[in-house]
Amino acid sequence: MPYALFRPLLFALDAEQAHHAAFAALDAQAAFGLARLWAGHLPEKPVELLGLRFPNPIGLAAGLDKNACHLRGLAQLGFGFIEVGTLTPRPQPGNPKPRMFRLIEHEALINRLGFNNDGVEAALPRLAARSVSVPVGVNIGKNATTPNDRAHDDYLACLRAVYLQADYVTVNVSSPNTKNLRDLQAPKAIRALVRSIVDERDHLQRLHARGCPIAVKIAPDITPEDLPDVVEAILDGGADALISSNTTLSREGVEAHPLAHETGGLSGAPLTARADRVLKQVVAAVRGRVPIIGVGGIMSVADAQRKLDLGADLVQVYTGLIYRGPGFVGELVRGIQPRRA
Repeated sequence: MPYALFRPLLFALDAEQAHHAAFAALDAQAAFGLARLWAGHLPEKPVELLGLRFPNPIGLAAGLDKNACHLRGLAQLGFGFIEVGTLTPRPQPGNPKPRMFRLIEHEALINRLGFNNDGVEAALPRLAARSVSVPVGVNIGKNATTPNDRAHDDYLACLRAVYLQADYVTVNVSSPNTKNLRDLQAPKAIRALVRSIVDERDHLQRLHARGCPIAVKIAPDITPEDLPDVVEAILDGGADALISSNTTLSREGVEAHPLAHETGGLSGAPLTARADRVLKQVVAAVRGRVPIIGVGGIMSVADAQRKLDLGADLVQVYTGLIYRGPGFVGELVRGIQPRRA
């Protein structure tokens, strides 16, 4: 059944209700192996980075499967890797509802979910029991009640908890929906935070004889003047990869929409150009020293290919999946041409 036929039914629901309904349907299909029918034929387009083999460069961004509950179904859709989370040390409900809004005519979302999750310990059994054959990254953050001067405690607690289960770990300091979180992106703060995480990762690697790359996800709202210093600080801290970028506080392109006043991060088509500009600058600042994952406003094959052509090694989608449906992943995999080393 084409997604276009039942998307109106999903979109008639509140955005979070639709989220749960869509995942319930996906899980039911995946139990019988039927979710892979959405993917169709998937050519092999492997990418080897960070000591990992990605069957293709198309990944799922964090935020959709916050608690690692839907890995089997997501893998059957054809993703080359899946990032779960954001997970925090302690469970938290997130911000009050309603907290997710569709701007349908703009193919956009505004969300202020606020790291709603069941806590890192609750996700561990599912991560340990997973049977998917693609890399699974874990996105970690701090609890809303943890002050920034103690943020490293939360990130280290999460790293220790997921270390044996994560194929890579992403440090999320760029969500706009946790008060003052983005202050951690300031060069001095991010250098110190990343260094403490990398030092702990190195200790865990010696202890367990197992590696785990560390990525850092940045915001698209860092000014062009500040971005090179932020990137340099992240690399000085020892990060293995950068993810560019998270949702934006800008309302450029949607100013006249009746929901534009809602607080939260904007994603989808209005983010595309901004995310591409930031990615281009990140690539220039990194100068090939670490891999880069491009995120933000991928709504078509052309959008994904452009991020790869700009210098991203891998890409991730989220809002495009909501608007295009579960067949979008296979469409992207078939349509893109990965970068050649």
